[in-house]
Amino acid sequence: MFFEESGVRLLEKRKGLVLVYTGCGKGKTTAALGLALRAIGHGFRVFMVQFKKGNPSYGEIQAISMYLPNFKVLQSGKNKMSPDGALVDDEVSLVLDGFNKGKEALRSGEYDLVIFDEINVVMDHGQLNVQEVVDMLSERPEHVDVVLTGRNAPEEIINIADLVSEVKEVKHHFQAGVKARAGLEF
Repeated sequence: MFFEESGVRLLEKRKGLVLVYTGCGKGKTTAALGLALRAIGHGFRVFMVQFKKGNPSYGEIQAISMYLPNFKVLQSGKNKMSPDGALVDDEVSLVLDGFNKGKEALRSGEYDLVIFDEINVVMDHGQLNVQEVVDMLSERPEHVDVVLTGRNAPEEIINIADLVSEVKEVKHHFQAGVKARAGLEF
């Protein structure tokens, strides 16, 4: 784990990993949040930037603010939905602002786990340069674990990741007309 010395956190020597949760199924963000909860249980500090999401009433945001002081979240999106229920792209400036703040948190070394939620989507939509993300990952402090979520993870990201999990949709309750529900989708 880590030791305290003069107020400075010293992690045991360990190599931080890059984990990617991608695919068209439901559960990528949920997997990242589960990992964050596990990390916090071991005394780690977590930072998450959520692209495309900007609703402070999401259940995870409420729980984090009430119960998890070592978990900081930045929502960097407007949470706009199209008529078919897909999240609409945000302005590139909003994406870049979230990316730069996430990159700053990562480089600070203050956090043990940094999550870039839906970053694969913004790269896939051309709103963020894949090479900038690759560079950020290669320049991070050695001990920091990083999670990248979202559909359509770029091949360059998959190639450098230590773990890639693809979430596949087999069946979804939306197909039966069940609307998004608090506690399940948000």
